[in-house]
Amino acid sequence: MHTICLVEDELDLSKLIKMYLEKANYNVVTFDKGEDAINYIGNKVDIWILDIMLKDDVNGYDIIKEIRKQDELVPVIFTSARDQDLDKILGLELGSDDYITKPYSPKELVLRVNNIIKRVYGSNEQNIIKYDNYVINLDKRKVTQEDKDIKLTTLEFDLLVYLLNNKGKQLSREEILEKVWQENYFGSDRVVDDLIRRLRKKMHINVQSIYGYGYRLDE
Repeated sequence: MHTICLVEDELDLSKLIKMYLEKANYNVVTFDKGEDAINYIGNKVDIWILDIMLKDDVNGYDIIKEIRKQDELVPVIFTSARDQDLDKILGLELGSDDYITKPYSPKELVLRVNNIIKRVYGSNEQNIIKYDNYVINLDKRKVTQEDKDIKLTTLEFDLLVYLLNNKGKQLSREEILEKVWQENYFGSDRVVDDLIRRLRKKMHINVQSIYGYGYRLDE
């Protein structure tokens, strides 16, 4: 799983972008202060997404300068509310790979991230998850078991991927509802129980019930 470091001081936007990227099967680390992001440089990061204008004294330009001192190749995407050619040119001169102007669609950002990942790292394995004797192809949204197709609905597939990305973690019903249904459902979180039952009927996966709380997928 590729790791993305998102530096964004608009907390609601940061939370939204993190949710979309995680659903696209990325591990996401977030910071709202430039200094904290600089201190994180040196850890494994496959793409940096940097807001240029931050509220503290360290901005996105400062961060990319520090990144490039240690790694000249890791991709960097700049985001900014300023749509000026000078800003874009400066970003490119400092070594950025892309520039996206606010407000932007989270789906557009995910698409740009996907394109950079495929260009820089290739696309052979990062979009495949293996669990027991199941193979989950994220690009094709397809599940196979020993070359036999397992037919899943959109929500069943999204739930499966979320469980696989969080193996061993205790997940509350509310959290599953937020991550899988997102803004598309408002109501009882007991719909999660029904979806888990349906998934268990179609696949022999080790989803443990946690009484009064939620579920956990074990190895």
